[in-house]
Amino acid sequence: MSMTLEELGALASTCTLCRLAAGRTQVVFGVGSPSADVMFIGEGPGYHEDKQGEPFVGAAGQLLTRLLGEVGLRREDVYIANVVKCRPPGNRDPLPDEIDSCRPYLVGQLELVRPRVVVTLGNFATRMILERQVSISRVRGQRFELDGRTVVPTFHPAAILRGGGEASAQMAAIRSDFAAVRAILAEPPPVPAAVEEQLGLF
Repeated sequence: MSMTLEELGALASTCTLCRLAAGRTQVVFGVGSPSADVMFIGEGPGYHEDKQGEPFVGAAGQLLTRLLGEVGLRREDVYIANVVKCRPPGNRDPLPDEIDSCRPYLVGQLELVRPRVVVTLGNFATRMILERQVSISRVRGQRFELDGRTVVPTFHPAAILRGGGEASAQMAAIRSDFAAVRAILAEPPPVPAAVEEQLGLF
């Protein structure tokens, strides 16, 4: 991609490609390190995100920050984005055409940040990245190799808060998934296929 992350964000900030533009306070593009090894992808902005212009700043964001800290990561070490960049009214689920309208922005973020690991938070992000109609409860914690990246689906922090919080089985699961992400980062990065060919590994 020829533009920078900042230029893509500026383009998104005036986007009117779908109906969500009419009800937003501001576009919530993404935040974090532009060269992060890990990208977290959620569903869409909520009330607090829409007001502040930053993803995951409400209660779910506080939980995300805490989970990162438990495995030795900080928000500024990772990149955080959403499937849709504008808040759906009443925090409803994003509609298929809204997701499609926003898709180029997320694809651009992935191309520009180039993370080694992508953590999809919840059903919508997981289905979009894996391009299949999966249930998060069935695929969470698994590793998928996709376009040279490792994708690890897990529960959305908001679902943890709704589903019993600290003592829930979902909380234990998401902690396990975050630990798995940390373990992946400790592994040596894969050798690109072109380099393998040059080295005679194929």
